[in-house]
Amino acid sequence: MSTTTAPPALCRPPRRRLSGRAISYIVLTVGLLVWLVPFAWMALGSLKTQAEILQRPPTWLPENPTLDNFAQWFGPLDFGTFFANSLIVAVVTVVGNLVFCSMVGYALAKMDFPGKKILFAVVMITLMVPGVVTFVPLFVMVSRLGLVNSYAALILPFITAPLGVFLMRQFMKGIPDALIEAARIDGAGEFRIFSRIVMPLCGPPLATLAILTFLTSWNNFLWPLVAAQTESMYTLPVALSLYSTGQNATNYGLLLAGSVLVIAPILALFVLLQRYFIQGIATAGLK
Repeated sequence: MSTTTAPPALCRPPRRRLSGRAISYIVLTVGLLVWLVPFAWMALGSLKTQAEILQRPPTWLPENPTLDNFAQWFGPLDFGTFFANSLIVAVVTVVGNLVFCSMVGYALAKMDFPGKKILFAVVMITLMVPGVVTFVPLFVMVSRLGLVNSYAALILPFITAPLGVFLMRQFMKGIPDALIEAARIDGAGEFRIFSRIVMPLCGPPLATLAILTFLTSWNNFLWPLVAAQTESMYTLPVALSLYSTGQNATNYGLLLAGSVLVIAPILALFVLLQRYFIQGIATAGLK
């Protein structure tokens, strides 16, 4: 007589608590959504009319999308001039910082000379000085040199930044001294070592410095507002603040469209260099 055994009761798998990684992903996702809300509102608002932006209750999606706000920037407001001014100032400032900050950083990291520690201490102290403190003396200096309302006035005060010097110095400290000493034994001069050996190894910090400098220069408002005294020298932030406000009220559609045009190049640059940017930030504090 055969006996049959009943199948074992199906046991429900125990509930697993959310792991730390899952909680981190949830928090980061919520933070990302919160961070994206203003940008979504800006992009959608740039396609609305002034009346639709001011209506109550507000709507997310534009009822009658229009490109009139962008047409005004590319038409009567001469967006091309403001964009060219911002691009020239930002690109030249970035190139200057990449060259001069790298040179100073190399000297502080790999060369021995009297006063080296004092010079680095001055750089560190300068990092803690607010830019507003030097605003008036800087304008007086530029004015006495006759550089007001010129590209030189917009570029030269920011051609080298203490943060860039610190960033490049910290990264170059991690380059093996034996590599540089071998080049010196072979008869290479300091400039050749700097340009042929050190700089090719500095891709991540250079990309990081380029993004930070471009972002600062592109969004700079207060100094161009004072140094540029004619419309032909206005940069995008200055034009955005002056031409989006009329005699009676602010044209919010025009303001939002201009904001989209200002932010687009920054986002494009970050997307292209984000891998190097993250790597440069991660390695800057190792030494």
